[in-house]
Amino acid sequence: MSRTRRKFSLSALALRLGLVGLFVYLLVSLVYVQMDIVSKTQQLDNLAGQVEAQQAANQELQRTLDVEDEAAYMERVAREKLGYARPDERLYVDMSGK
Repeated sequence: MSRTRRKFSLSALALRLGLVGLFVYLLVSLVYVQMDIVSKTQQLDNLAGQVEAQQAANQELQRTLDVEDEAAYMERVAREKLGYARPDERLYVDMSGK
């Protein structure tokens, strides 16, 4: 009878160790999945912010195109962003930094 009891005891111990191992594996997997969810949520928030900023820029461009005629818009962009001037025009730059 002691052999049967020992076999039962060893198989019960192996079962318990297997269950503990499975529990630890599932716990570690759960932690990694939660970390991945947090990371993906932050990434989604960043992308949503970029989409919102791009939509605002698109609305501004559309408003500009709707209000102004194309020639006036291109002239304004050439002056402000590219630094162009008309042939008979002189540009003065304030170097004082004020």
